[in-house]
Amino acid sequence: MPIDAEALLRYPIPDVRQRLAAQDAVLYALSIGFGQDPLDTRQLDFVDHHRALRALPFMAVVLGHPGFWLTDPRTGVDAVRLVHGEQGIVIHRPFPIGGEVIGRTRVTGLVDKGPGRGALLYAEKLVLDAADETLLATTTATVFLRGDGGFGGASGPVRPAHSMPGTPPDHVVDLPTRPEQALLYRLNGDDNPLHADPAVAAAAGFPRPILHGLCTLGVVGHALLRTLGGYDPARFHALDLRFSAPVFPGETICTEIWDDGAFQARVVERDILVVSNGRAVFKPGTGEACCSKARSRSSPAPAAASAVRSPWRWPWPARPSW
Repeated sequence: MPIDAEALLRYPIPDVRQRLAAQDAVLYALSIGFGQDPLDTRQLDFVDHHRALRALPFMAVVLGHPGFWLTDPRTGVDAVRLVHGEQGIVIHRPFPIGGEVIGRTRVTGLVDKGPGRGALLYAEKLVLDAADETLLATTTATVFLRGDGGFGGASGPVRPAHSMPGTPPDHVVDLPTRPEQALLYRLNGDDNPLHADPAVAAAAGFPRPILHGLCTLGVVGHALLRTLGGYDPARFHALDLRFSAPVFPGETICTEIWDDGAFQARVVERDILVVSNGRAVFKPGTGEACCSKARSRSSPAPAAASAVRSPWRWPWPARPSW
């Protein structure tokens, strides 16, 4: 049964109020791989609750998250076959740890790619400070509805992708993921069963559960924040990217970064592009990009350079009382 475009564009997505506890900020950072290097004290500002915690800007994608609302039969969407296609983030103000935020999500557009070719759903979420509804962040998402093309809707406009440089990257950063990372990332509120249930993954055409696209974004964001932002979240302003292929938990994500903010990422084990057409904007400052040089993936990765190849050993601590 084809989707009802007008009904989907008007679909009422309720506001979500969320208290941003220190525990939430730490959980998000751990779920995208922060803390993997026990000697990198710069990461402790995001995961050690005994410090003055700082919230990662990429957390905008999970704050006030509306849940997997496309499973509602009223949407008419084949939710099993949808995948996350693109994501954007713009940060306006820092997130208030200990405060409350509101996530306000709406559908902003639909594009019909034709029978058998799927459809694109565009959505926007505003993250607001609940105290006065000050705008903290804006996120945009493109969802590829693989099973819903041919409903008779408009064939455009389609958002253009950021063009990539024709030169080799200036920096290359390898960060591993863990086999159970998707199960941990789900605790942020993104509980699509595609990332946990082998039967659902098989029905969607995947050999096993895949990593959340937004978890992949977090890992890539970590590489960007380290290389272009010197681990200073106040310097991050915006990013846009396209998800090109899924990542399987346990694979290593290699992020290729240019000094102008362009980036892409591939999985080392399969050598396929998983993030493409990326663009990040950082405010001026000092970061690793000021002193690090690019390396080839075949060259050794010095401990202080842009690549990270050390094994990830993450002993889960007892849950603190915050």
